Amino acid sequence: QVELVESGGGSVEAGGSLKLSCRASASGETRQNYCMGWFRQTPGKDPEGVATFDVDATAAYAKSVMGRFTISKDNAENTLYLEIHTLKPEDTGTYYCAANPSRRRLCIPTYVGDFDYRGQGTRVAVSS
Repeated sequence: QVELVESGGGSVEAGGSLKLSCRASASGETRQNYCMGWFRQTPGKDPEGVATFDVDATAAYAKSVMGRFTISKDNAENTLYLEIHTLKPEDTGTYYCAANPSRRRLCIPTYVGDFDYRGQGTRVAVSS
């Protein structure tokens, strides 16, 4: 079992930056290091996986965010981060952290929305 708690969302103007955090807590026999990622959800649209971070520190990004988003992880703190730069109005949405300890899905942005666990999300609103 993995519990994920996101934070760091907010309202910002276009061109600004945000750093989202996701604190992970694993229990039972769940391994402590596993694939994690972020996806975002906008009303009326399908969830969009934006980035993943694998156990070997490999990062992967959706083409739509490449160059502006940076994913990282602090294993000592069991915390996943997502830095978002040069924010655009179309980045508005709820950002969810997800974990894939079973590796039921490949650790790539395409599958983040289908990972084993997800948090409650943190809202990002970008004004033009």
